[in-house]
Amino acid sequence: MRRSLYREDYLKRNNRLSVLLNSREMKALSLYCSRYRIKNKSEFMRTTIMKAIIQKFDDDHPTLWEEPSPTLFKQ
Repeated sequence: MRRSLYREDYLKRNNRLSVLLNSREMKALSLYCSRYRIKNKSEFMRTTIMKAIIQKFDDDHPTLWEEPSPTLFKQ
């Protein structure tokens, strides 16, 4: 019981983020949400942003077998 309460508090959203959109961006977002039946724009924005961040972290993460890029000064 104690562990589940901590987990719920840990996942609680306490931080606010404001995003300003111009009229064309808002119209595009509204059209997208209505076309794909997205009822919760907040959840949609959160998941879209987090997917982009995680993908970028994954792309930038060095790998063990990564070859260094060639340079002009290396022989």
